[in-house]
Amino acid sequence: MLDTDKVQKALEEFRDRVVKESKQGLRRRKKVVTGNLLNSIKGSPVKVTQKSLQFNIQMADYGTFQDKGVSGTEKKYNTPYTYRDKMPPSRALDGWTVRKGIAPRDEKGRFINRKSLTFLIARSIYKNGIKPSLFFTTPFKKYVKDLPNEIAEAFALDVEEFIDFINKQNFKE
Repeated sequence: MLDTDKVQKALEEFRDRVVKESKQGLRRRKKVVTGNLLNSIKGSPVKVTQKSLQFNIQMADYGTFQDKGVSGTEKKYNTPYTYRDKMPPSRALDGWTVRKGIAPRDEKGRFINRKSLTFLIARSIYKNGIKPSLFFTTPFKKYVKDLPNEIAEAFALDVEEFIDFINKQNFKE
């Protein structure tokens, strides 16, 4: 019987590295405002059976757009996502502007109305898109290159241990 402990450990290390570096990437790129996205990045337990390996790394839905970016109507990025006919909702930006402390003034020194401000930001995002941050993609690609080797090594060690066990059993008889 093949021991799957080493395979499970390799997958857990992969999962934990990707989660940790994704969170660090968000902080480094100054993408943390509320902490919702940061706190939503989690890995599920690794399930290893004789026939399958399974685990998930999950995050808030909008994390994909922050990671891969979104092309605007005027500025394009190498991403599958694009704004075509709808701007992002202004109301979603209201709390963001408050938390970021964005309060510009007009030419007379008066604060700009928040409703106008969020509309202007939404229009800018619609035109210019969201630049890819690759906070998740970068660590995932970094560690996935090593993953097949780690799994292969783990299986190889398990197989070697199994062969040693069989040889010891044969010499006892």
